[in-house]
Amino acid sequence: MKTSFKWHLAVLAVGLAVPTAAFSLEGGTREVPAKEILVPTADVSDKFGVKSEQVTIAGVNCYILTPDNIPEQNRNRLLVHVHGGGYVFAPEEAATREAILMAGFGKFKVISIDYRMPPDFPYPAAMDDAMAVWKEVAKTNDPKKMAIFGTSTGGGMTLAMVLRARTEGLPLPAATAPGTPWSDMTKTGDTFFTNEKVDNILVSNDGWLGDAAKLYANGHDLKDPQLSPVYGDLSGFPPTILTSGTRDLFLSNTVRVHRKLRQAGVVADLHVFEGQSHAQYAGDPGAPETKEHFGELTAFFDKYLAK
Repeated sequence: MKTSFKWHLAVLAVGLAVPTAAFSLEGGTREVPAKEILVPTADVSDKFGVKSEQVTIAGVNCYILTPDNIPEQNRNRLLVHVHGGGYVFAPEEAATREAILMAGFGKFKVISIDYRMPPDFPYPAAMDDAMAVWKEVAKTNDPKKMAIFGTSTGGGMTLAMVLRARTEGLPLPAATAPGTPWSDMTKTGDTFFTNEKVDNILVSNDGWLGDAAKLYANGHDLKDPQLSPVYGDLSGFPPTILTSGTRDLFLSNTVRVHRKLRQAGVVADLHVFEGQSHAQYAGDPGAPETKEHFGELTAFFDKYLAK
């Protein structure tokens, strides 16, 4: 089944392809099957010297991103990546751009999960895939040397994965990095309103974003912590670094998670980039914000992952 939408589209370098009134591909409106929008990855792979290998882990399509040179302290470390895209964008290798940047800037080996997406596979398919991969790789790798990270939808999934791992009695990662997480699907939070039409990537919750939430949730309560993890019990979480921007529609999502983690006694850092809309701090491989962002993640992982 293919579902086509007539939307303006913007492609983010972190591996998100999102509709927006502010940007368009080739300056026009295109009718594109939602799951067939690709984000180029070859340019960043070549630039950062990162090799991509397609593999199947626990029955799930994944990509292993390996930098040319891995420093001694990172050789037994592993990062697990869940991509963004509103649960409907960036399939297959298109999902790996953020993972390539992390591997390239941080010199870590990264596994990027190509989870199933709606309309064919609504909730909980994406989480089932992510957890199957986590469970499998945790058997052969030391979780104390592992982290989970992702942006936007991937940020929300990062949080939900820790909640579910704890519920299922699985080992937790040593650290997480949920970037501007989609931690609340219910349009709750100040910047859903104050940054509406200020954020030139997401623009507004009223439109494709809210529709994508309902499509993925498939009738489930949007306040379920597996869909909106800000409503979960965040006690016992590993050290977490969160990132957003002052123009981000999800700034409140990010701040609310940070405060809840701090209230639960969890080590939690919050970084907010000036003048940045949703995930723009990781959008351009050559931008100073991108270098700074991945530098912060690298330092955080180096501090909390065992060597």
